[in-house]
Amino acid sequence: MKRPPSNRKPTIDFDFRQLEVFCKIVELGSFSKAAEEVFLAQASVSERVATLERLIGTRLLDRMGRQVVPTRAGERLYRQAVPLLEMKRAVCLDMEGFLGIEQGEIRMGGSTIPGEYLLPAIIGRFRRRHPLISVRLEIADSGKVQDGVLNGIFELGIIGSKSEDERLQHDPLWDDELVLAVRSDHPWAARSSVPRDHLFSEPVILREEGSGTQKSLEDHLRATEGRGLEDLHVAARLGTSNAVKEGVKAGLGVAVLSYRAMETEIRQGTLVAVRLENMPMHRVFHMIQDRRRTASPLCRAMQTYLVETSGERRE
Repeated sequence: MKRPPSNRKPTIDFDFRQLEVFCKIVELGSFSKAAEEVFLAQASVSERVATLERLIGTRLLDRMGRQVVPTRAGERLYRQAVPLLEMKRAVCLDMEGFLGIEQGEIRMGGSTIPGEYLLPAIIGRFRRRHPLISVRLEIADSGKVQDGVLNGIFELGIIGSKSEDERLQHDPLWDDELVLAVRSDHPWAARSSVPRDHLFSEPVILREEGSGTQKSLEDHLRATEGRGLEDLHVAARLGTSNAVKEGVKAGLGVAVLSYRAMETEIRQGTLVAVRLENMPMHRVFHMIQDRRRTASPLCRAMQTYLVETSGERRE
């Protein structure tokens, strides 16, 4: 005789949305930041977590001052939830690809130089080809863009230095040259190049930690001089390329910058690009993506377009 079907519900139950909210809090360490990411009010985020904890029967998150950290039960749930949410996302993306859906928003991160000087025009041309796709670009240093891609905040990132993280896929896009930026009345302004060891006796303005420009300069100095940034006479560390340019104009010191970032000032005659003798400083901007995540149709459209246009920008 067959047993009658049981109507007993599982002891523990929850839905995907609750898991998504919970995982985002763990990744960002904050209820308010998670609320922004999942487009909910903070009170709604707190309510969903409280419901999830009630359904499971234990506390999942601890508030340590301003930081939110998972309990041991929360850590266990997070490890199981991440691949489950990725599977759900993969199914949704597969159906969107099958149906040919290319509508919505793609979120990407760009380091300072490509984010401020290259991507705005490229995104404009991309939108003319894909008018139903909107692009949300956030500009940060290369390290933060890389973290954003790995944390799932950005689907794509464009950075100025290649990461050694094996979780990231790298595709080279555009070439870039780093030059010495000096004020138009600086003694070096009349010269096309200066001996590279002169850099160690001149006040220098540096970017912040995590900058791709900074890493490239460090690598070139180590390779040619056997010395690093700590051997420079650092006058200041400033957070953006624009701030560095203003510092050079104010006479605070010289700086190594992307030639692309200086083109307007060079035309205006306020800054001059000088090269260091026997130390050509070239790099490549890379497109990065998390290998572990399935790319959406929108992401694939942007990837294809960036690769297509990269040949046009190479010098």
